[in-house]
Amino acid sequence: MKPRASLKPALVVAAALLLPLAAAAQQPPAAGNAYAQRFASVCAACHGANGRNDMALTPALAGQHSFYAITQLFLFREGRRSNEAMSAIAKTLTDADLRGFSDYIATLPAVPAPPPAQPADATRMARGQSLAQEHKCFACHGADLSGGQQVPRIAQQREDYLQMALQEFKSGKRPGYTMAMGEAVGRIPVEDLDTLAYFVARFTPAAPARK
Repeated sequence: MKPRASLKPALVVAAALLLPLAAAAQQPPAAGNAYAQRFASVCAACHGANGRNDMALTPALAGQHSFYAITQLFLFREGRRSNEAMSAIAKTLTDADLRGFSDYIATLPAVPAPPPAQPADATRMARGQSLAQEHKCFACHGADLSGGQQVPRIAQQREDYLQMALQEFKSGKRPGYTMAMGEAVGRIPVEDLDTLAYFVARFTPAAPARK
């Protein structure tokens, strides 16, 4: 538990910095803003021009929220999240850059996952749903798993990325904005993490009932 405990002071500092930035990030960016161009030149090669790509272990950014995006960029910049490519980029970003990129990411609409090669395993989906309910995934990420504010959209995120993220939260390697993820995932048996990732990656919210 020591790695998680050592993160707390940094997250207090991050929160103090990010609250005013996140408030500003709710303002819609100007059309043709420079960060759209910078996203295309810096981010799109890995994350896709529309925020979704097929590169292994690379998360979809489409549909993510500005507060969540700015928090992650801050953690990469400060060396609190570890990824060689992201850390190298984030270390060059100013506070204004964090705000600009997170503003732009928040404008990218969610992109559905590509159609699966095979139909989802009904038994595994049912088990994954049970795990999601038991461990409060829907309570934090929403009934449609679309997240909000500092909570990420996880519905139809890449399965391999979800697997990696859950494993890193379980081991304490990856920090969360709060302790909630580490505590929640800490209670999930290791053998169930892949099943939870399988379910979330294929999760499709129910269509609203017609009146």
